[in-house]
Amino acid sequence: MPFRLPCLPVLVLALISLSAVIVSAQEDQIDLAVPPAIQAGVDPETAPLEVQQEQAPLLTVSRPRTQPKAQPSPEDLFLAKDPQPTFSPDTADLTADAARAYLAIVEAGGWPQVPADAKLTPGTTAPAVQLLRHRLAISGDLDAAATESTLYDADVEAAVKHFQERHGFEQTGAIGPQTLRALNVSAIIRYNQLVASAERARAMKFPFGRRYVAVNIPSATAEAVENGAVVQRYLAVVGQIDKPSPVLATKITEININPTWTVPASIVKNEIIPHMRKDPTYLARNRIHILDQAGAEIDPATIDWNGESAVALTLRQDSGADNSLGTLRIDMPNKDAVYMHDTPSKRAFGSTFRFLSHGCVRISRVNTLAAWLLEDNIGSSDRPVWTPPMIEAAITIGKQVNIKLEKPVPVAWVYLTGYATSDHVIHFRNDIYNRDIAEDASVSVPDNQHLSVSTMNTRNEMRLSGSRVSVPTMVE
Repeated sequence: MPFRLPCLPVLVLALISLSAVIVSAQEDQIDLAVPPAIQAGVDPETAPLEVQQEQAPLLTVSRPRTQPKAQPSPEDLFLAKDPQPTFSPDTADLTADAARAYLAIVEAGGWPQVPADAKLTPGTTAPAVQLLRHRLAISGDLDAAATESTLYDADVEAAVKHFQERHGFEQTGAIGPQTLRALNVSAIIRYNQLVASAERARAMKFPFGRRYVAVNIPSATAEAVENGAVVQRYLAVVGQIDKPSPVLATKITEININPTWTVPASIVKNEIIPHMRKDPTYLARNRIHILDQAGAEIDPATIDWNGESAVALTLRQDSGADNSLGTLRIDMPNKDAVYMHDTPSKRAFGSTFRFLSHGCVRISRVNTLAAWLLEDNIGSSDRPVWTPPMIEAAITIGKQVNIKLEKPVPVAWVYLTGYATSDHVIHFRNDIYNRDIAEDASVSVPDNQHLSVSTMNTRNEMRLSGSRVSVPTMVE
C-alpha cells in the first residue's frame, strides 16, 4: 500500500502536541533593544536578510542563580488597556465636542509652558511643579483644586501618567523629554488637530459592523473591535514619512500563511537594482527569484543591472521566516495594493518611532489577530478551526495556506492626530505626515500661544457641519 502524507489538519494537530512539549522546556526572552539601523529610520524590509544563529552554551553544574526580573513587553509599555475604540461611529461627533472644549481653552489664553531645565520627578519640590500642576489642570489631567502645591506628589504622578496615556507614551509618571515636548505643544495646535481629525473621521463613511479592525496611522497601532469594545490592541509599523500608509476603508477577505512576497516595481527600481550593482549575490542570499512574463525563472547574471530592465520583470521572494512579509499576510483588496502582515524585523515594535514601512502595516502578534478574524469560520474534518496554536503549527509545517474568511471583516486605516473616545477622554498623536498643516484648519499658530487669534473663522464651522456642535468664530 503506497504511503500518503496525512492531510494538513492532522499534521497541524500533531505539531501542536509536539510544540507543547518543546515550549514547556523553553523560556521566552524579550529583547527591546532597537538596532541602530531602525533608530536611523532604515526600513528593515529592504535591508539584507541575514540570519544569525547563536550556539547554546554547554550545560554546566553551578550554584542556583537569581532569575532576572522579567522585562515588560512592548505591548505592556505602549498600548492602552481601556476598551474604548479609537475609531467608532461616534468619533466625529465626540472629536467635534472636544474641539469646542479646546477652543474655550485657547480663548482663555491657553496653558503655561513647562520649563525645559526644571527637574520634574516624583518626590521633588520646586516652583516649576506648581506650573506643571496648572498645565495639567487646564487639560483635565489634574483636579483644578490641586494646583497650588510645589510638591510632585502622588496626585501629580497620577496626572502625568494619565497625560502620557492620552498621548500614547510609556506611563512612567515622570517628565522626560518626550512628555515635556507634548506638554508644551500649544492649545491652538491641539485645537487644530481636533478640527482636522473630526473632519477626516466624518469623511470616512465607514460601514461599522459588529466586528471590525481599525488602524490609526499616527498612533502606529491597530485595534480589533467587537460589539463596540476593543478586544485586542496591537503595535503596528506603518509607512515612512516619504512612503506614507494610505487612508482607506475595505474588507479583510483572506489570511495567507507562509506567503511569498512579490517585490513592488518601485522597490525593484529604487532599492533592489542598487543592491545588485554593489552585491551580485544579494538576490540569491535573500531567496528572491526573477521571473519573466511567462513565469519562467531568469538567471540574475543575464540582467544588465546598470540599466532598469529588471523593473519590468517579476521578483518574488520565497516564503519563510526571513520573508519580508514574515510568515503571515492579511489580505484586504484595495486600490493602493497594501495589506497587513507579519515581519522578520520584530525589534521595530519595541521602538516609539514605528514609521518604517513602504506603506503596508506590520502587526505585532499578528497570529492572534488572524485567529480573531477567522473566528466566524466554521470548522470541519478538512477545515480546522484556526486557533493561534493551529496557525503556529501551520507556519511550522512551512506549506503555503490561503484561508478565505467566510464573513469578510471591515477594516479602516484612519489618520487621527486628535480624537475623543466615548468616555470623553481626549487623545493626541504626532502629525507624522504633516497633514494637519497641509489640510489647513484655518487657525494661525503664533509663536506665543497667549497672543490673540483673529484667523479662526466660520470656516471651521463649515468643516464640522453635521456634528452636534458648531465651533464659534473667534474675534480679537
